[in-house]
Amino acid sequence: MSSEAYRVQLSDIFEGPMDLLVYLIKKNEVDIHDIPIARITQQYLAYVEWIRLMNLDSVGDFLLMASTLAQIKSRTLLPVHGNEDEELEDPRLEIARPLLEYLEIKSVADQLAERPLLGEATFARPAEKGQFAGGQEEELIKIGLFELIDAFQKVLKASGGLHKVDLQTDKFSVKEKISELTDLLEEKGSLSFAELFSPNPSRAEVIVTFLAILEMVKLTLLRVAQHAQSGIIRLFFVDA
Repeated sequence: MSSEAYRVQLSDIFEGPMDLLVYLIKKNEVDIHDIPIARITQQYLAYVEWIRLMNLDSVGDFLLMASTLAQIKSRTLLPVHGNEDEELEDPRLEIARPLLEYLEIKSVADQLAERPLLGEATFARPAEKGQFAGGQEEELIKIGLFELIDAFQKVLKASGGLHKVDLQTDKFSVKEKISELTDLLEEKGSLSFAELFSPNPSRAEVIVTFLAILEMVKLTLLRVAQHAQSGIIRLFFVDA
């Protein structure tokens, strides 16, 4: 299976360019009205490079946002000319305004999603407390695409860096990895992030595992969460 033939649609995982910006702002603990544009742009480009190398869908949307950030960055570096008393608008507002609007819309959408749908709970067996946590009392936090990228980048860095892998000639297959993970999750119910890899994983193994997990999330075969106290990432099997 070639890397060109295999794609994961990010739209199915509900993570896009705005989500990445929000994630970076929260990660850097900065004010949305005072974005350190140079730092955020540099970090944004690093994530876009990963998305591009993984051949993920919607990379064009991320590249468009990256070009917007680069343009804003260049405008902040330009010297100010003309009347010094004239108040010039901060170029960063060009991205701050749509970000605030996006967060407002997302907040409303989240509130609507929490409302019970008509007939949704009919004849449904309520989940027992701790069922999703695999019987553990420790609080779990749902994580998204970019937290996963962070975790996989750490593994890749330990294995020798980020390089594109030819999935056609390599012994690792995304389909085979999905089958392998499904069997393990059916048996154990959940897996820690560390259990996903061999003792010294190759770059190909790390990348194929990443693509397999994204595909399984899209197919609702698993959920990914992180223990609030320990920071350990776990994958939970979704029994249809």
